[in-house]
Amino acid sequence: MKVHEMQEEILRLKKEKDVCILAHAYQSQEILETADFTGDSYGLSLQAAKAPQKNLLLCGVRFMAETCKILNPEKRVWLANPLAGCPMAEQMTPEILRGLKKQYPGYTVAAYVNTTAELKAECDRCVTSSSALSICKTLENDRILFIPDPNLGQYVAEHLPEKTFAFWPGGCPRHQEVTSADVKKAREAHPEALLLVHPECSPEVAAEADYVGSTTGIMDFAGKSSARDFLIGTENSIVEHLQFAWPRKKFYPLSPKLVCGDMRLTTLADVYRTLLGEGGEEICLSRAVLEGAGRCIRRMTRSGRGTGTEVEGQ
Repeated sequence: MKVHEMQEEILRLKKEKDVCILAHAYQSQEILETADFTGDSYGLSLQAAKAPQKNLLLCGVRFMAETCKILNPEKRVWLANPLAGCPMAEQMTPEILRGLKKQYPGYTVAAYVNTTAELKAECDRCVTSSSALSICKTLENDRILFIPDPNLGQYVAEHLPEKTFAFWPGGCPRHQEVTSADVKKAREAHPEALLLVHPECSPEVAAEADYVGSTTGIMDFAGKSSARDFLIGTENSIVEHLQFAWPRKKFYPLSPKLVCGDMRLTTLADVYRTLLGEGGEEICLSRAVLEGAGRCIRRMTRSGRGTGTEVEGQ
């Protein structure tokens, strides 16, 4: 079966089986072309709630499918490839968090959305890369335990000097690999290009950027900017998607290190087999986790800050 033939079958099957396909922006172009909604993890969960379909198929990694289930408990949710996890989300366990709470009593626990459902159930507030700054700014408590990504946490802390932050040494292995030396090399190769990076990069890399923001923020900035050349400091699949969206502009990867193997696991065939009932995994969470994680996430959604305004780099 050729790619376009499989895509046509997927489009037929999802309609026949009342399935909404949600694809994260890091997925392949051939998967994105079959999706009902594309975007970042939290945005997909909100779109899922609006979708009339009773069944959701997530093309991304496990914590994203869990978030979809938490915000849409009445719907059935599948992960297209059960092996697709997130190293950062899996770094911290509830047991580790309980130990940190004892170490930092009285701190509000702000959990990045890139965490497991079980961990969210024991946190006070959930944040996204685009909303972390605005949410932490409005927290009544001036002491914040930010988990699990210290790079995103330090980025927020730099803009909120009036608050005290504590961190845990986690983070995205791919974004953490990028260095100032990579920035220097890329800028020398493309001196006219603006540098757009994700706040999961190190503070040193973020400080050299022309713009720091979420995946969606990076894509929006590139599309609206009058500039023609861009260095992209997040998962390299975004470079391809940006080239499709704005073919008259030029996009270059900041570093070849920015490749997420877990995001690349999901194939078009995985989507097809899941729709046939021969693959994928249905996401099932306990009532306690659904309720606990749901409280954490809904505190964010009620504040209207699921998405926010990114801050341009200095």
